[in-house]
Amino acid sequence: MLNWIKKHTDLIEYGVWGTCAFLINISVFAVLNTWTPMNYQIANAIGWFIATTFAFCTNKLWVFMSHAETKKELIHELLSFYFFRAITLIMDIIILFIGISILKKDPIIVKIIDQCITNIANYIFSKWYIFKTVK
Repeated sequence: MLNWIKKHTDLIEYGVWGTCAFLINISVFAVLNTWTPMNYQIANAIGWFIATTFAFCTNKLWVFMSHAETKKELIHELLSFYFFRAITLIMDIIILFIGISILKKDPIIVKIIDQCITNIANYIFSKWYIFKTVK
């Protein structure tokens, strides 16, 4: 069991910090979607931006422990992170559109399902493409 934990430390840490980003994203979305006349896609984009910024910091510092040595490396990580997160934002937008606008389901339930799907893709992108540094 201890060997499994040591081998998958980044996955466990991603689970902890990813849950925090998940809660930030859903909370911002829920507040803006419920208590303002804002369109749900705009509320989603604002929640995405705040959660993505939080996730970059936590993924870089604590999950994958990436140590960019130059400003160029840091900018590359940042741009790569936001690029791949923008890909999952497109998934996010499509899932919400189908769930809320077409199927007329509860926005919060759709958002939770959506986040479960996109968070898996985000982990894969972060581990395999963005933060390649091994602990």
